[in-house]
Amino acid sequence: MKIILTDAKTVTQGDLSLEPLRKFGEVVVNQLTPYEKIAETVKDADAIICNKTPLNGETLSKAKHLKYIGLFATGYNNIDIEYCKEKGITVCNAGSYSTDAVCQHTFALILECLSKVGDYNKFVHQGNWKNSLTFSPFVFPLSELAGKTLGIVGYGSIGKAVAKVANAFNMRVLAYKRNPIKDNLVTFVDFDTILKESDIVTVHCPLNKDSEKIFNKEAFGKMKDGSIFINTARGGVMDEEAVVEALNRGKLSFAGIDVLETEPMAQDCPLCDVENCIITPHIAWAPMETRERLMKIVADNIRNFLSGAPTNVVS
Repeated sequence: MKIILTDAKTVTQGDLSLEPLRKFGEVVVNQLTPYEKIAETVKDADAIICNKTPLNGETLSKAKHLKYIGLFATGYNNIDIEYCKEKGITVCNAGSYSTDAVCQHTFALILECLSKVGDYNKFVHQGNWKNSLTFSPFVFPLSELAGKTLGIVGYGSIGKAVAKVANAFNMRVLAYKRNPIKDNLVTFVDFDTILKESDIVTVHCPLNKDSEKIFNKEAFGKMKDGSIFINTARGGVMDEEAVVEALNRGKLSFAGIDVLETEPMAQDCPLCDVENCIITPHIAWAPMETRERLMKIVADNIRNFLSGAPTNVVS
C-alpha cells in the first residue's frame, strides 16, 4: 500500500513519530503541499493521510488507485465527500481524540478572561508589586465563575466535557443542540435563549452550512452586555468583523479565540490587536498526549479498513 501524507508538518514537527503508519506499507511524507501541487503529489496513492489539505475532484483527478483517505482531524470540511462517495473512496476521521485537550483550552481562555493571570504576571514582572502600597493591588478586576451561566453551542463529546467542568465550578449550564438528548449536566434551550441568558458563550459545533457565521452582528446583539465569547471550534462559525464590533462597543467584555477564518492569521485579520481579545494559534488540540492519541486512532482506522471493518467512517 502506498500511503501519501500531504501535510505532515501540521501534526508533527519532529516531535511525534510517524512509525505507526509504516507497518501498512510505503509512507511518503510531504510536510506541506501547495494546492496547485496536490494532484501530482497524490497521483500514485492507494491511501492519503491529511489534516487540512483540500481533497476534491480537481486535486484527486489523477489519483486513479485511491481507495482510502484518513484524516488527522475530526472535522472533514476539506474533503469533497460527494466526490469520494461517487468514486468509492472510504473517508475516515479521528473522532473525539481531542476532547480533553480542547476542554482544557476552553477553560484556559475563560479563566484568563476572568482571573487575569497573564496581566497580573506582567504587572509583577514589571516591578509594580514592589511599589504597591497594599499586599493585594486590585489593578485588574477579577470575577468568579461560580453562579455564572455558561452557554454551550454544540453538544458533542467536547461540549459535554466542558459541561462537566462547568458543573464543577458551580456554574449554571445551558446547551444548544439541534437534536437535544437526555442529559443531567445541562439544560437544553434554543439558540436565542443561549445568547440572551449566558454570561459566557462557548462554541463546540462543527462548521457546516447551518453553523457558518452563526455568530454574526445579530447574534452578538442579543447577548448580555459585557458577556464573554469563546471559540475553539472553527473560525467560520463567527463573523470576525462582528466580533470586533461587539468588543469595541462593550457588548462583549472579552473574547477568547483559538480559530480564525483564515489560518495562519491573515495580515489584515480584523481581530489582530483588538483590545480584550485573547487569540491562540489553533493549538487547543495540540498537546503531545493528544497528538499521540490522534496517531493511534489514524493507524487503527487504516488497520480496520484493511481488515474490512472500517471505523470512524464519514464516507
